[in-house]
Amino acid sequence: MALTASIFGVIGALALGAISPGPSFVMVARTAVASSRINALFAALGMGCGGIIFATAALLGLQALLSAVPWLYLTIKILGGAYLAFLGYKIWRGAKQPLVVTQADNTGVTTKISRSFLLGLATQLSNPKTAVVYTSVFAALLPPDIPLRIMLILPVVVFCVEAGWYSIVALALSSTKPRAAYLRYKTAMDRATGGVMAFLGIKLITANRVVP
Repeated sequence: MALTASIFGVIGALALGAISPGPSFVMVARTAVASSRINALFAALGMGCGGIIFATAALLGLQALLSAVPWLYLTIKILGGAYLAFLGYKIWRGAKQPLVVTQADNTGVTTKISRSFLLGLATQLSNPKTAVVYTSVFAALLPPDIPLRIMLILPVVVFCVEAGWYSIVALALSSTKPRAAYLRYKTAMDRATGGVMAFLGIKLITANRVVP
């Protein structure tokens, strides 16, 4: 019973973390309104798979490794922040490019779904602090000796939380009204999105360099 309560506590904590606005939300939201529902859903799946990777790394003691090798954490942080900043720059640079919506767009084949999946995965993995958050949540809410079955279940739980939330975002923002608003104000919205993404990347690079 206590272990079950702990798992539900983990689910709640991770859900709150996923809902908090960040680069992942920005990327899925833009994919939903600028591309198609299916592309946004595959981006959400990429987020979920990134969550699996980070959760598995957390269970294997990634935080201990990053604490023991500070330069590794700094390197990962700089590379991740640079990726987010570059992604923001690309969105900003293409803000004035018109987006031609065809019938194909409405059926969800504007871009390759594999590209959307990889974009979601890369965006999730760009922030090593996610692994640290998972480690902190696991350490705070789970018993010291985690049964093997729970260690196998936790990455699946993380996938469901991450992919589930971003699927909701994808479904909500890929409907007709949000897309119509995006098409109307594409330049301003893309510049705002690109600016936010670049800011988050720079913030990641310049944040406290000590592993929490």
